[in-house]
Amino acid sequence: MITSLLTWTWVSSGVLLIILVLLHSPKGDGMGGLAASGSSMFTSASSAEAALNRVTWTCLAIFLSLAIILSAGWLR
Repeated sequence: MITSLLTWTWVSSGVLLIILVLLHSPKGDGMGGLAASGSSMFTSASSAEAALNRVTWTCLAIFLSLAIILSAGWLR
């Protein structure tokens, strides 16, 4: 019962983690930065970006913790 619940939580946190990573704004210039000169217009993250970073790191910690717990077989 608890293993099933943790497995569903692990899968849900993985899907949420994918969505959160895709919501982040790009940090670099990518391939366009190879030919372009100059620096980025924005150098600091807004409060929304900071909150998104915090939620993403929390979701990552949950995902990795559950991956270790479920793969180690500590709940059997």
